[in-house]
Amino acid sequence: MYGARYRAFAIPPGILPWSYTKRIDILYQNLGNWSSYYYSVPNYTLIALVVGFLAYDSNRRSMNIELKTEGNDPFIVKFPSIYSKKGGDVTMKCVRFDTNGSLEFSSVTVESSCVVREQGHFSVVVPCKSTKDKARKWRIIGIAAGVVGLMLVYVIGIVGYKWITREKMKKMERESERSEVLDTIWIGRSRMPSASGIRTQPVFESSYLPD
Repeated sequence: MYGARYRAFAIPPGILPWSYTKRIDILYQNLGNWSSYYYSVPNYTLIALVVGFLAYDSNRRSMNIELKTEGNDPFIVKFPSIYSKKGGDVTMKCVRFDTNGSLEFSSVTVESSCVVREQGHFSVVVPCKSTKDKARKWRIIGIAAGVVGLMLVYVIGIVGYKWITREKMKKMERESERSEVLDTIWIGRSRMPSASGIRTQPVFESSYLPD
């Protein structure tokens, strides 16, 4: 088979179908925005569209056949759109989705391409943030929120205590102004209130005194 280039794929010369057939049909797929709907990788995030190619026997189109390379030239899958998504220490990886559901990882080349030896569906992924990092982040947020909450409770408690004390003092002052202060005396072992008595002096109704 002669080499060919189609869309994102570069097929080297010398490819042989297995099992043997005189003619093959190659199905090209680009899942576009449906990529993450049909394919996912545990603990990784897709940063490129899923593309794929599958070979079929032209005489029996329902039969999927394998493609074998004779030399060292592999298939090349290019993802030019991931240039803008590179960043920092993120490690990008090529992933191949086999027809049997298995995953195969490989390194991304300098040209943002994937070097593969077999047909299937392909994309580029980056590691997700670890669960530990997320848990630590929420733990820090929870601790900070708890500290702020305790400080608010403490401040509200102090303000409330001072307000209640002030109101009690005002109430006592009002009651003391309305009431008369009484002396106390001890009668036996009991302490009893005692009002100071004022003896009324007798006054004659008339200043006339008989002889």
